[in-house]
Amino acid sequence: MPKITVLPHAEILPQGKEIEVPPGTSICEALLENGIKIEHACDMVCACTTCHVIVRKGYDSLNEPEEQEEDLLDKAWGLEPQSRLSCQAIVAREDLTVEIPKYTINHAKENH
Repeated sequence: MPKITVLPHAEILPQGKEIEVPPGTSICEALLENGIKIEHACDMVCACTTCHVIVRKGYDSLNEPEEQEEDLLDKAWGLEPQSRLSCQAIVAREDLTVEIPKYTINHAKENH
């Protein structure tokens, strides 16, 4: 099974984490199923940018982004060429390294 290495994030995951996930899983689902509380305000339907991640390794192994995702990414904080919405990025068979950006454009966080 491919591994996802999540780089440290000051609030969400200070120590970082490495997880194994089955191919065909979205990055967002994989993170949530492994206790990594990435924001996903639209419930993973490609309607916001709160689950934005930067794929530092393995970007080319992911499915191609669709136009709707690309349009939304233009609004994401800290956009980079390897940015993806984690709810739309499907894990293949290659290991990934992802970074969760420091900020999102979510104005209302739950449980805060």
